[in-house]
Amino acid sequence: MKIPENLNQKLLQRQESQALRSLPKVNSGIDFASNDYLGFSQNETIFDNTHEFLKQSNCKQNGATGSRLLSGNHFLYELTEQKIAEFHQVESALLFNSGYDANVGFFSAVPQRNEIILFDELVHASIRDGISLSKARSYKFSHNDLEDLERLFLKFSVQKTAIFVATESVFSMDGDSPNLEELVLLCEKYQAYLIVDEAHALGVFGNKGDGLVQMLGLQNRVFAQIMTFGKGLGCHGAAVLGSSELSTFLVNFARSFIYTTGLSPHAVATILMAYQQLESEKEALQQLRENILYFNQQKKILGLQPLVVRSKSAIQSAIIPGNSKVKAVAKQLQNAGFDVKAILSPTVPEGQERLRFCLHAYNSKAEIETVLMLLQSCIY
Repeated sequence: MKIPENLNQKLLQRQESQALRSLPKVNSGIDFASNDYLGFSQNETIFDNTHEFLKQSNCKQNGATGSRLLSGNHFLYELTEQKIAEFHQVESALLFNSGYDANVGFFSAVPQRNEIILFDELVHASIRDGISLSKARSYKFSHNDLEDLERLFLKFSVQKTAIFVATESVFSMDGDSPNLEELVLLCEKYQAYLIVDEAHALGVFGNKGDGLVQMLGLQNRVFAQIMTFGKGLGCHGAAVLGSSELSTFLVNFARSFIYTTGLSPHAVATILMAYQQLESEKEALQQLRENILYFNQQKKILGLQPLVVRSKSAIQSAIIPGNSKVKAVAKQLQNAGFDVKAILSPTVPEGQERLRFCLHAYNSKAEIETVLMLLQSCIY
């Protein structure tokens, strides 16, 4: 059966604007595309330790069998949530099946009717989707602009209702960060509840890769943190960090938690082993930081600074306006053996189309230098 004509027209519009998405084929090029910043997704120690841990625990169960509130709350959940809470120095951690589930569950459940959500205009789609399901009122503020945020505080604080502020510690397209210390002070001034998505900071920032909030010692001054494990930890799932009361509330009211089958024992054990590896793995973290520094040095040497967005994170972007143009440059880099992806509008605003370079501990300096030289030759 064919799809309705109005849906077909939307596909045609995407095609005409060079924005039609399709699933990519496996790319064997040098990885500058994945979020596997530390190489944990291919880490044999984590793989072997997970297998051995399940064997020693006599856990031979393939699936969770049901939601956590019914039959799916296997013993590994408690062990792993306790480990996560201790690692991040917070009172409680609650596991969700993905970062998307965590954000949708949190923002659709916690802010109540007639309360207010103020969110950075560039927050992830999962936060926006959660907000759209909320009964709270929501307003965006200019990206990383604390003056604009305070303007909204002054407007709404007189209403004497709870205000929630949503941001990310590292934004997924530009790799930039808000001034979290100033943001915390501002939220404290107006008694607002700050939520920070740490998806792209875990495994990148902090002495143990514990994230930007913890690196700055702010974990007890933030209402909630969202930790996603499909990036720096190389596995799957997510956790909401906060107070034990917050976890209890989410267990009772977060629909993406309540009405879904839990993660398999193997998935939860992998998270636990990845955290143990993060505690002991110093070399990969140091190598990643050296590669970030080297990338920034090389783009300066090659005169690419006006093109490449300034970032101290593992995410680096080169703005090349126009879907067709950025796709063409990405294709040239891919044909040269480098897996670099084009980010198209409407994923980013028109005129902000870009190449997105993700740096990893396993990228060599020669690979970084070569891919930037190729970019230079494609542009200039």
